[in-house]
Amino acid sequence: MSTESPRPTIRIPGTTSHTIAPRHAREGALRYLKAGRGAPLVLLHTVRTQAEHFRALIPLVADRYTVYALDLPGMGYSEIVPAASYDEPAMRAGVERLLTELDLRDVTLLGESMGATLALTAAADLPKRIRRVIAVNTYDFRGGIARSSFLARAVTGGARAPLIGPVIAGVEPKPLFRAILQGGLGDTTALHEDYVDELLHVGTRPGYPTVARGVYRNLPSLIAARSRYREVEAPVHLVYGEQDWSRPSDREANRALLPDAEFTQVPGVGHFIALERPDVLADLLTRKGAASAN
Repeated sequence: MSTESPRPTIRIPGTTSHTIAPRHAREGALRYLKAGRGAPLVLLHTVRTQAEHFRALIPLVADRYTVYALDLPGMGYSEIVPAASYDEPAMRAGVERLLTELDLRDVTLLGESMGATLALTAAADLPKRIRRVIAVNTYDFRGGIARSSFLARAVTGGARAPLIGPVIAGVEPKPLFRAILQGGLGDTTALHEDYVDELLHVGTRPGYPTVARGVYRNLPSLIAARSRYREVEAPVHLVYGEQDWSRPSDREANRALLPDAEFTQVPGVGHFIALERPDVLADLLTRKGAASAN
């Protein structure tokens, strides 16, 4: 990894930071946090976030699981590789590198938003390694974050645009950035200032605006990835915030693709359940065969 990259400003008690080395020049090193003991639990974050997105969840489950919280390729403190792809298959390849390089088996995959979609597609690819999948607010519908507010729509749309896109992706005024993240919350007080500062801190890494733009431009590949859901053999639990950006029709469409999946809708919360209600996710992880709610 580049020695120019900044270091994390948030420390999660009980975690250690590790790196998976690249196997060839076209892929970068992957950073992950590890904590706890027990069966493996892999946590997958969403767009423009990182492993610290699960800072409140990790301590709640570390007594039952060995937790691996991954920084997806190019994001957080994983290595930025020039001209890398940030479409769904490339992101999924990073998840699968973690699973195979560490030889993880009997794995519980919990992903939020983009991470939820990747958890499902990685489970489809590696069925013998996956015990179950908890997919939280899957990001696999048209519009995505643009549904949250005009501000989010303008910024993400601008970042994808030719010519001005790189400029917009590289400019993140704190009030604007905070407001976009708050659009994913029912309770905006769940967004802590030190987390906002950490995400902005990561955004100063050389090449990070290119990563952000690449991810935004490839969000349609997450919609295409829904075609893989029927291939998942492991038990699946779909979790949605009542105020998530997805519509009831989006949720029902995924229930149709995964007819045996459990389903929980969490009242009063938005897209970032790991920030608002980590206790709900911890309960789903620690209760065997948790009952579904409609």
